[in-house]
Amino acid sequence: MTTPDAFADIRPATAADVPAVRAVTDAAYQRYIERIGQVPVPMEADHAADVAAGFVYVTGDPVVGLLVLVPRPYEGRLLLESIAVHPDAAGQGVGRRLLAFVEAHARALGFVEIRLYTNALMWENQKIYPRYGYEVVERRMDGPYDRVHYRKRLASS
Repeated sequence: MTTPDAFADIRPATAADVPAVRAVTDAAYQRYIERIGQVPVPMEADHAADVAAGFVYVTGDPVVGLLVLVPRPYEGRLLLESIAVHPDAAGQGVGRRLLAFVEAHARALGFVEIRLYTNALMWENQKIYPRYGYEVVERRMDGPYDRVHYRKRLASS
């Protein structure tokens, strides 16, 4: 079981974090532009608006990882809209801790499910998410993006 102290360094982003949120997102997703033939959606997000809405959580000083979590209370779920780890922090467990935080946060909000999606050409992600209990719900085109949609059902405690 993960204790709340395990997430002590994961905090809500502030307006002062917006440049770092943009920089980490761009660094994490840049490598996919050529592969998918377009800029990934997280790179075009309105980071300032997401931070102001309370959707963004960051870790590190300086920031090396982040989450964009959008509560969907009417659906009983939390949407993991984006997870980004700076390439310089790869392999240090940052992504694993962020994914554990998502689950703890969803439970704290009383949600029964987490949803996320990834581009079908980001095959690295399709290897990662099932290891953390996510299952494929569907694959579909969302505008120009070929996406694989995942969910993780949370057991009642």
